Amino acid sequence: MKIGVVVSAVVAVVVSFLGSGAWIGTPIAEAAGGALSATSTLVAPAGPAFSIWSVIYTGLIVYAVWQFLPGRTARHDALRAPIVASMLLNPAWILAIQFGQVWLSVVVIVALLAVLVRVFVLMQQHRAEGVADAVITDGTMGLYLGWVCVATIANISAWLVSLGFTGAAPAWAIAVLVVAAAVGILLARYSGGAIAPMLAIVWGLAWLAQGRLAGEVTNTTVGWTAVLAASVVALATVGIRLRSQRATGRQSVAA
Repeated sequence: MKIGVVVSAVVAVVVSFLGSGAWIGTPIAEAAGGALSATSTLVAPAGPAFSIWSVIYTGLIVYAVWQFLPGRTARHDALRAPIVASMLLNPAWILAIQFGQVWLSVVVIVALLAVLVRVFVLMQQHRAEGVADAVITDGTMGLYLGWVCVATIANISAWLVSLGFTGAAPAWAIAVLVVAAAVGILLARYSGGAIAPMLAIVWGLAWLAQGRLAGEVTNTTVGWTAVLAASVVALATVGIRLRSQRATGRQSVAA
């Protein structure tokens, strides 16, 4: 399984590079008739938001090396299989978009989200083995999960619009942003204030706000709602983390 992690990480990075239109294929924003472009719906993040993938892919490669080193315990034995699944579902999503199958991309990204939630649950059950493990494993997979939460919302909205659903309406967009904020808070509550998922969700919502306030498709109501949603997720996560740390400190003193 250790080798499987390495191979899957390489496949994810290579397919992403080729499938993104860097050498071959069509850029994701232009594939599938532009269904996933920054102007396709009111909940589509602005183009620069997707630069977070470079950080995630780098983290996946580093993790692939990290988990291969001696001394990794039962934590990584539990994490390897779902992490491999997440790294294979990622290129599957890219291929679905390249072939213009938006409906299939929704199926794949929902499956990817489910797998990443499983990884997140396992990371809480098997805590990090030091600072390096927390940064490499929890940091990478937390960013991955947080971003895919935002991407899933955008992907489903784009699919519905491609079917003729008037999901670009402000009321729909605002409802979606409320869901995104709720998901961010739930992740924080479950993990005691994990920072990485919050950073990715806030990043996605911030670029969504930028797209609505200063992009080609503007809507100030949606834009400022996205700003509010990002702020709520950030403040809630920090508050939960501080409270969790204080509680841990009190327990240590009592012990």
